[in-house]
Amino acid sequence: MALSTAIIVFIASAAVVAWAGTKLSRRADELADATGLGEAIVGAVLLGGVTSLSGIITSITAAAEGHPQLAMSNAVGSIAVQTAFLGLADLVHRRANLEHAAASVPNLFQGVLLIVLLTLALLASNGGMGAVWAVSPVSVAVVLVYGLGLKLAHDAGRAPMWHATRTSETVEDVPPPEGPPPVRRILPAFLALAALTAAGGYLLARTGAVLVAETGLSGVFVGSVLTGITSSLAELITTIAAVRQGALTLAVGNIVGGNTFDTLFLAFADVAYREGGIYAAASADQLFIIELTILLTAVLLLGLLHRQKYGAGNVGWESPLIMALFLGGYAWIFAG
Repeated sequence: MALSTAIIVFIASAAVVAWAGTKLSRRADELADATGLGEAIVGAVLLGGVTSLSGIITSITAAAEGHPQLAMSNAVGSIAVQTAFLGLADLVHRRANLEHAAASVPNLFQGVLLIVLLTLALLASNGGMGAVWAVSPVSVAVVLVYGLGLKLAHDAGRAPMWHATRTSETVEDVPPPEGPPPVRRILPAFLALAALTAAGGYLLARTGAVLVAETGLSGVFVGSVLTGITSSLAELITTIAAVRQGALTLAVGNIVGGNTFDTLFLAFADVAYREGGIYAAASADQLFIIELTILLTAVLLLGLLHRQKYGAGNVGWESPLIMALFLGGYAWIFAG
């Protein structure tokens, strides 16, 4: 594929992912009410998983075609980018600090689970654990821990051992008085939008690899910045759309739970990469991005626990700090 064609397809694919994302949040909110699962779990699993389809396909395709740097950078870069997106979403909710208004036990649980999964990836990259049939045993552990973590998060939401204090700005996950549409009416549109997102992700992966080959840009830069941001556009769009429609728990769950889901990129890419365990191919910059993301997630958790009600412009202290750490970390990587 020629470079000019790759650039056009890259931009068009990003536009498709962004358009589909604008439609997904309302369908996900309706599914949360219709199924009784709640916004936090639907945001983490259904919305987070669907909006992550483009990123999953990007990482798997890149790994299968022998581009481990691009595959890993897209995976860890997407998580860092999406965490920073919450800072932008906080600007949209003008009444109060978003993390205050969207307090949720399952979202807190998802944040802790994300730190656990990212730490497993760090251990695999630094521990020399080897691989069995070119797959690291840590990839199996990531999938198992993710599944167990989802069950525990769901249980914590249904029967929490402690509750966030309700305030005048707390927005609870309450179905509309008229009730949601039936699942059979919501699901087809949701699946069609998911398919569009997946197709956009596949094209992002193919054109991202062309950009690496034709421009001389590093796989770390293309993966963590270009494909990482564009394949995460759906998360940004759906999160802002959810905030605007008042589904705040869904918005935070989409990012935090979606990030937890995104750690599976590494496990899936590890299986697709046939030249050995993909964690062994991690560069120092990629390890730094994982460490930076753990720090960003910890700051977010502190904000969710502290629950500052009003800040400058009703934006909590954690949002500007997350943005500053994200921008500073990436500036340090690419200036070095």
